[in-house]
Amino acid sequence: MHVELDEPKCVASGQCVLVAPEVFDQRDEDGIAFVLDEQPAEEALDAVREAVAICPAAAIRLVRR
Repeated sequence: MHVELDEPKCVASGQCVLVAPEVFDQRDEDGIAFVLDEQPAEEALDAVREAVAICPAAAIRLVRR
């Protein structure tokens, strides 16, 4: 599985970082999220799915490659 984040859609809420800190982080200057690990381990996928579900901007996708 591959994590995609549409940075222009991000509203810097930080919810993804709270639920999956091993996969997401935020830039210090503006709070916009970015992906640390585009292909997270299987055990991190539940947290990524939660991040997808709670992202207020719908800026995160988990895609099969």
